Amino acid sequence: MEFEAVIGLEIHIQLQTRSKAFSSDSTEYGAMPNTQVSPISLGHPGTLPKHNIQAIEKAVKMGLALDCSITEVNRYARKNYFYADLPKGYQITQFDTPLCVGGHVPIKPKDGEPKQVRLIRIHMEEDTGKSMHDQDLYDTLVDYNRAGTPLIEVVSEPDIRTGEEAYAFVTEIRRLVRYLDICDGNMEEGSLRCDANISIRPKGQKEFGTKVEVKNMNSISNVKRAIDFEIERQKECILSGQAIIQETRGFNGLNGSTFSMRKKESNNDYRYFPEPDLPPVLMTQSEVERIRQEMPELPGALFKRFTNDYGLSEYDASVLIDDKHSAFYFEAVCRQQNNYKAVANWVTVPVRGYLNEQALGMEDFPLPAESLAELIALVDEGIISHSIASQKLFPALLKNPKASARGLVESLNLATNTDSSEIEGIVKDVLAQFPDKVQAYQSGKTGLMGLFVGEVMKRSGGKADPKITNQLLQKALQSL
Repeated sequence: MEFEAVIGLEIHIQLQTRSKAFSSDSTEYGAMPNTQVSPISLGHPGTLPKHNIQAIEKAVKMGLALDCSITEVNRYARKNYFYADLPKGYQITQFDTPLCVGGHVPIKPKDGEPKQVRLIRIHMEEDTGKSMHDQDLYDTLVDYNRAGTPLIEVVSEPDIRTGEEAYAFVTEIRRLVRYLDICDGNMEEGSLRCDANISIRPKGQKEFGTKVEVKNMNSISNVKRAIDFEIERQKECILSGQAIIQETRGFNGLNGSTFSMRKKESNNDYRYFPEPDLPPVLMTQSEVERIRQEMPELPGALFKRFTNDYGLSEYDASVLIDDKHSAFYFEAVCRQQNNYKAVANWVTVPVRGYLNEQALGMEDFPLPAESLAELIALVDEGIISHSIASQKLFPALLKNPKASARGLVESLNLATNTDSSEIEGIVKDVLAQFPDKVQAYQSGKTGLMGLFVGEVMKRSGGKADPKITNQLLQKALQSL
């Protein structure tokens, strides 16, 4: 029997605001436990919440980025349940009037065709506190610093079929929130969290199977691992005659398995009712358009322009748009340098290599776009070789970002040597040192030309003109 997985994802995204969703408490990450709380976030009797308008505007940006319809009249509800990390005994959320409705997420999974994953909704809510199970041998401790932090929840239709598609979906969501500056997307710190609703059914069957919700996946790769495991577990259950139970399961990252946590609740269990202490939020069309104008250009638009206007390959464009600061830096260099392929190569290899070595983000790269454009021009003009540019000039510029690239070429004596007589002398010395290689070359092993060129470049300190070097080597080898 062949089975098909049916997967829907719920992505919880903490919004980067200085204060919480309904109080003035700080949202700074890493503070001592229970130091960023107040009577409002702790749910003391008689306290009243107040809207954080900045959080709502950030949520609207996400909805616009995903082609959602923005709800004009937004009401809040109380989601009632008892758990230690929920100090009020209920969570303020949206129920029947989500801020964003519909929309879609474009994905490009590695093992499949590009597709659009439809969205059901994006709604606003507040985060809960955090239960800590590893701080005490006998008791679970609770840190309420996170309680009340503004969240949006992105809920997909059950359009995902594989773990790889889910990986692509979460990757795209994380990239978008970083482009929009609404969340840092750090799953390890919990600012972006993913729950997966997974069921399987025989291929061709329209009815859904019994779904299981999987939680506690703290990386995108773990989302894929958990889904892949759960699909196989459910297949084994059906084939062995066992019933699949509607439940919430956790994910064990050490062995890649899921485990049962509790029976899955239904909406009726939460006793939703309208939040009496918050007035509705009106999001007018003019306000939505104002927010739209503040949004940066998004990855999809950048990808089209990079491939169409700059002639980059889909691979190069994909690497560049993965990080918005890399994409914007690339464009800044291209405004002064029309060798777009060379610019892409420099940004994705030497620049990114330096950032990785220094554990920096692209936003911290010290070299101005003008300097990298000048460096590339020096290579294109034949004033320096690419090896000298990458091995000597680039490091020198990083040490002194305000310096002129052309000035450093002169002061460090890095210019390419075009003196044919000097290079010819080096060529003769190299060929005299490798008579056996010369004989092998003349016997048909023409690949040895690379060895000869490399030796000449080494002896010239990398400054010998590559074109002149090749010409002189060929001439010398023919005359021997």
